[in-house]
Amino acid sequence: LTGLSVLQMELEALRSIYEGDLCFRELSPVSFQYRIGESGDPKAFLIEVSWPETYPQTAPVISMDAFFNNTISSAIKQSILDKLMVEVEANLGTAMTYTLFEYAKDNKELFMEKQPVNTVTSVSNSIVIGTPDVPASKKKDKKEQLSKTQKRKLADKTDNKGELPRGWNWVDVIK
Repeated sequence: LTGLSVLQMELEALRSIYEGDLCFRELSPVSFQYRIGESGDPKAFLIEVSWPETYPQTAPVISMDAFFNNTISSAIKQSILDKLMVEVEANLGTAMTYTLFEYAKDNKELFMEKQPVNTVTSVSNSIVIGTPDVPASKKKDKKEQLSKTQKRKLADKTDNKGELPRGWNWVDVIK
């Protein structure tokens, strides 16, 4: 019974803290998602925290399997989860969901520093919108300007060296 009331109290606390926060989503009374970073930020990621029956005496289940995270390499996801688990160990026995979300927010840059998407997007962000044929990007890499969605799809298709498989651009004929 006490375990339930602790969870109930944490649930109420989370609801009141994150009320109106668009980054926070309650998937169920024991499962929550929090988006770290602005929507459209290439370094944004989603953390999902679920409470097993024995929480908070045992660790919550932390997942980064959300579709939102599909551009993040599994190595980075693992490193984020590892860092979060250190926090979990330190907070066992206490209501820690808020602590985990805030810890992730505070350490977003550190978590994502090795995320390769960054280099591609910083190049495109410096280019004036409305002029798709800017030669500046051509010097860096001989690819045409891509939207963020196209870049994400591209990142999914490339191997770890950033090489594209043969025929990756064949669909451009349709344009």
